[in-house]
Amino acid sequence: MICRPISRSWAVMLGVLSVLILLAGYTFVSHRQHQINPEDTTIPNWSQLSEGVKKFTQINRKGERWIVEDSIATGRRFFYGIGLGLVCGFLTGVLMGCFSPVEAFLQPPIALLAKVPQTAALAVYFVAFGTGMSMYVAMISLGIIPALAVTVYLAIKDLPSEMIDKAYTLGASHFEVVLEVILKQVLPKFIDAVRLAIGPAIVFLIAAEMVVGDVGFGYRIRLQFKLTNMNVVYPYLVMLASFGFALDYGLRFLQARFCPWYQRDLK
Repeated sequence: MICRPISRSWAVMLGVLSVLILLAGYTFVSHRQHQINPEDTTIPNWSQLSEGVKKFTQINRKGERWIVEDSIATGRRFFYGIGLGLVCGFLTGVLMGCFSPVEAFLQPPIALLAKVPQTAALAVYFVAFGTGMSMYVAMISLGIIPALAVTVYLAIKDLPSEMIDKAYTLGASHFEVVLEVILKQVLPKFIDAVRLAIGPAIVFLIAAEMVVGDVGFGYRIRLQFKLTNMNVVYPYLVMLASFGFALDYGLRFLQARFCPWYQRDLK
């Protein structure tokens, strides 16, 4: 039947099977390519990939490990940017949803900014913020604020007016209504929006690092791609995907832990 749930064990088995199919497909394509050209590096085999992993995990001549330096640089830029974006996006959405004058004032610029492709605006960020940390933080935060603000704003507008009226009838203050009624209803949807914002935020950061970065995942991918060292590029892409998956899983855990009523409503 459509939308009928399956058992947990069956879901895990299907998930593992999909990963195995991807690995088998890559192995087949790589083997076929190396039969045509044994020296091919565009689709490295598993031994070449292991050599690439050794390359960025071993200490180089400068006494550094690529993976350590790149992870620290990219991680700092990402968390600073997304942290600022989450705070500003949430507060903006709450203000727009709770106060009609703020809604009328901010809705046009928010709607406009939401349609601006951040990667196309790279030159604007370079001019306005330079090429340092502030540029990465601004690009990530401004890239996700509109979507987060709109999500929170619409979630507040969807709240039944009777729920807010009852809170006021019971003697709740404006602050208590926001904290006890609005926040609890909006928080799970906000977490869903954050999960969707992780991917674009990583894209914005990697794009900026590929253009002006001197360290970081984007810089390393661009440099190794020019050298056709795809045995380094592919593992870096896998690590980025794993990082995003881990964040998404963590957010789902937090949502289930702190918003159990939302999980029940979805069932």
